[in-house]
Amino acid sequence: MKKLYCLVFMFCFIQTSFSQADLFVSNGSYVYVDGDGFTDGDPAIAPIYVTNDIDLENNGFVYLRDGAQLLQGNNTGNSGLGRLSVFQNGTVHNWAYNYWCSPVGNVFQTDGTTPLDNGVNNPFKATNQLFDFIGDPNPALNPITSTPATFFSNYDGVSSPLQISNRWIYTYDPGTVYSEWDYEGDLGDVDPGYGFTMKGTSGSGNNQLYDFRGKPNNGTITTAVLNGEQTLVGNPYPSAIDARAYIWDAINRNSINGTLYFWEQDLSVNSHYIADYVGGYATYTINELATLATFTPATFNTHNPDGTINTIGPSSTSLKNVYRYIPVGQGFMVEGNSAVNTTVRTTNAMRIYVKEGAQSEFFRAAENNSVSYDAFIYNEDGLQLIPDDYKRFRLNVDFNETYTRQLLHNFHDTATDGFDYGLESKSPSNLQSDASWILDGESYVAQAHNFDMDLKIPVVINVAEQQAVRFRIFDVQHFDNQPIYLHDIETNLYVNLKEQNYDLNLASGEYSERFEITFTNDDTLGTAAVTISDFIVFQDNISSQLTIKNPNNLPINGVSLFDVAGKQIFNVVDLDTQDTYTFSTKNLSEGIYVTVLSLDDNNSLSKKVVIKNK
Repeated sequence: MKKLYCLVFMFCFIQTSFSQADLFVSNGSYVYVDGDGFTDGDPAIAPIYVTNDIDLENNGFVYLRDGAQLLQGNNTGNSGLGRLSVFQNGTVHNWAYNYWCSPVGNVFQTDGTTPLDNGVNNPFKATNQLFDFIGDPNPALNPITSTPATFFSNYDGVSSPLQISNRWIYTYDPGTVYSEWDYEGDLGDVDPGYGFTMKGTSGSGNNQLYDFRGKPNNGTITTAVLNGEQTLVGNPYPSAIDARAYIWDAINRNSINGTLYFWEQDLSVNSHYIADYVGGYATYTINELATLATFTPATFNTHNPDGTINTIGPSSTSLKNVYRYIPVGQGFMVEGNSAVNTTVRTTNAMRIYVKEGAQSEFFRAAENNSVSYDAFIYNEDGLQLIPDDYKRFRLNVDFNETYTRQLLHNFHDTATDGFDYGLESKSPSNLQSDASWILDGESYVAQAHNFDMDLKIPVVINVAEQQAVRFRIFDVQHFDNQPIYLHDIETNLYVNLKEQNYDLNLASGEYSERFEITFTNDDTLGTAAVTISDFIVFQDNISSQLTIKNPNNLPINGVSLFDVAGKQIFNVVDLDTQDTYTFSTKNLSEGIYVTVLSLDDNNSLSKKVVIKNK
């Protein structure tokens, strides 16, 4: 069998041969590209580049291994009945979804057996394009052998041998009136450029390897969008694409709102029932100069991995992040933003060789250290250190010690009071209890302004049922000694969030005019704010008593206790002012509870306690 190994010592040959002519692989031959033989550079070095089209004859193969990628120049359709093979790893188990977009299309017609050699990008069909790698990753052994994946109707996929549940393969594209989920299964055809959902497998350790095999996609690929509706799309090539080039493309910037939405589920939830899903969308956009990326994490988590409450760090402890270069196979949502332009596109000009790793990650947790990604520098939390001419902070709003909505705010002298493409992101979903910025009556998770000391930035809070709510800030950059206040308009209380959190208990309802971020304290009385730190609230589990110390003898109207579901356990009112209060917890179940103190100025403060009766 004829073979061509594209290794590092043959790089010069690849550049002169493949960049000047089409790639033809004859029947029974293959090209093997080892990505370990190449490194990132400036400009990045592509393992294999083809100026025009590729002709893969029947049983002719191109194998991309160890992060190798294929780039092409001209908008020409590939031909032949051979296949390109490229790997990608899923990041979830059998209970959760990844969003995918195939880098290859079918080489058969819809019947799955009749050859399809038409020189265009063909639809993806899971049963024909997804394979189970059974070889050896060692290039000296057997790095090319795979067998077709098995599909069945069981709820749970299996890692080895690879058995994929066809129950969970769906697309989400615009209908005539609204976007809707469409079942595809393993036999449905997914047009090039559209994404699809697929759940992972048991036994994979949230790291299932898939071998995509088919005709490599190439050239301009368009997908439909509707104004105000979402469509599941993705990276349709066997190479990375540049998110900046995608978002700021001349067509796309007039078709979508400029934000990419990436789905994430809480992997601690093992259920196939939709009502049990805990998850959401992370958001990503980038400015035109590619100097500032704006990322907000998915909302599902307030706890640290050890179960303690995460009160100072980021809003999600999964550490999953989105970076500028979108890897092979990654799917994401976009939202249409025009009644005229109804398509988005990917083009070869967006393709770039960035090996998967620090700069390009299939939506997963990255290494927890300070690293440089292209022009960006990220800190140990995976957050960008922004340019000096920007300001930024993130507002974390915790609901009932259960989950956190993170809101990001950018400040720059180019930002306007209207919508700023590449700096702002609409909210991806409405939770029962949620928080957002507001612009033209719509909810945002990322907003931008030209900084002004007199700015008043409304924060909208929706509460489904009475519960504890906490405001805290994170990732404060370039504010130096400038305070950032949360102004509770109802109580006229200003809390400098750079110094302390603001905890209170809210009844169900929408609070659209109660809270705002300000940078000056307009409380002319200058009254010192009362905080939870003025009290000592603790659970005495030996005596089965909730104890509240009031060393400053501050007036307290009442004390309430809630469980983590928001159910009120007791409410004691009309209390005399004294230095110590005790309440029996003897008959309560073990668990986390929230103590709420109601003060004379109608302000409420809250504190978590853990009850473990002896």
